[in-house]
Amino acid sequence: MEKAILLLDDGTVFHGKAAGIKGTATGEICFNTGMTGYQEIFTDPSYYGQIMVTTNIHIGNYGTKIQEAQSENVKINGLVCRSFNNKFSRPLADSSIQDYFESNKTVAIYDLDTRSIVKKIRTEGAMNAIISSEILDVEELKKKLKEVPNMDGLELASKVCTKAAYFFGNPHSEIKVAVMDFGVKKSILQCMVDEGFYLKVFPGNTPFEEVKKWGAAGIFLSNGPGDPAAMDYAIDIAKEALNQDIPLFGICLGHQILALAMGLSTYKMKHGHRGLNHPVKNLISGKCEITSQNHGFGVKAEAIQSNEDIEITHVNLNDDTVEGIKVKSKKAFSVQYHPEASPGPHDARYLFAEFKNLMIASEVVAK
Repeated sequence: MEKAILLLDDGTVFHGKAAGIKGTATGEICFNTGMTGYQEIFTDPSYYGQIMVTTNIHIGNYGTKIQEAQSENVKINGLVCRSFNNKFSRPLADSSIQDYFESNKTVAIYDLDTRSIVKKIRTEGAMNAIISSEILDVEELKKKLKEVPNMDGLELASKVCTKAAYFFGNPHSEIKVAVMDFGVKKSILQCMVDEGFYLKVFPGNTPFEEVKKWGAAGIFLSNGPGDPAAMDYAIDIAKEALNQDIPLFGICLGHQILALAMGLSTYKMKHGHRGLNHPVKNLISGKCEITSQNHGFGVKAEAIQSNEDIEITHVNLNDDTVEGIKVKSKKAFSVQYHPEASPGPHDARYLFAEFKNLMIASEVVAK
């Protein structure tokens, strides 16, 4: 079995076995606590630029299936796991995880103590890392790792968004929604289509006037990777939509973009939220939702307290971080978590219906 090395930015070295293609991968190391849905996680564009550590021991045990991918290919830079299972048990699977990683040119390392890696990230915070199965000289890897940029201040959405606008859904629908693609997941688009929307998905850096020409009833700000504060083009689009009172709905990165457009601040979290069972309280209904999450940046709660036009609608019950906001004077709201899940529970899918109701109440679509 080929050897591989994982080197963290603090100098910690882990020796393991190589999987996927033979090569080298760099990025910010993070961990996801989900016990299922590894393919959806690997193909989520929000993970672009990151090395993923899975806390669930068995990865690959049910193979991969084309329909479960959230984008056209694997978006993580590399994988770290305990057990990389090439044999799979699901009859409906299309391929093994090894074949999948090879076809997606993805580097992986396994047979490591992932508990100790996760404990280090939780204690010391997110940091850059490098995986290699072709370079086993630690000193050479250290030199390469120094060249990797920090996630703080990094604009990545333009690297994963669509390069040309496209349509999705029923063209006869009366509810047209413009999707600003910063790295949107396929399941988000499907949830909106299931709600009856006809979508035009625009590259995230499309000028607002071009988006407006389509005559959408509302604008959706998608999820995606990188630092939201580095995305002036997206913040400007949100500001224009707010100024013209166009209904807005944002998820994850889109939530942060809406907050920045309203003059709030974002920050780099210590290690972020990534998993399928994060408890969130809806402050309006009083109900708790179990949510799917994937983000390394957040919205500062202190900034909201001095802004009378912003209401916090959802809070994380683990650490009290802001999970949802709405703009009182506008038709705009957002959540930090992923209501579409994929993978994860469906507790929060009602939010797509709320977006629909918001557009109907705004009289931009027929009741």
